Amino acid sequence: MTLSRSSLSAPDRFLMYRLNRWRPPRWVRVWMLSASRAGDGWLWWCCGLAVLVSHDPARHQAIGAAALAVLAGIFSFKVLKRAVGRRRPCSLQPHAWANLLPPDQFSFPSGHSITAFAVAVSLGAFYPATFSVLLFCAASVAISRVVLGMHFLSDVLAGSGLGALLGYTAVLLFKAF
Repeated sequence: MTLSRSSLSAPDRFLMYRLNRWRPPRWVRVWMLSASRAGDGWLWWCCGLAVLVSHDPARHQAIGAAALAVLAGIFSFKVLKRAVGRRRPCSLQPHAWANLLPPDQFSFPSGHSITAFAVAVSLGAFYPATFSVLLFCAASVAISRVVLGMHFLSDVLAGSGLGALLGYTAVLLFKAF
């Protein structure tokens, strides 16, 4: 049972219609599809493995913070998606060029965005030299979800903010030890 069925704001609806009819250049399509697939988890596993094989003394804290942030994010988006019950853009209007299948039926918030920003913020706090690259990857994942018709802009903004907050909180907890 859901708490409420979210209605779409005018900007969400406008952007959905515009993006669903847009035929971007090939490089944009490749970037968006690649970013979305990377956000399925394999990119974050690779980041975690790279941290684990490093000889940095803080590697266990960094992995612990990232894992805590991701687990809290997964729990959060599973609860919120069922509570809000917002349908995905691809279930409201067909997309012009992307034909990805959504991982579930609900849109709010974006789980890909939560996970991406949880990992980027938590690992970036331990490894500041990689922070801009991690944020670029996380932003690419988030943007791809909107461009591909999987989420509304508000889904991605909420997911990105929640993921960043969870990542930051996990870092504070693990740096305190």
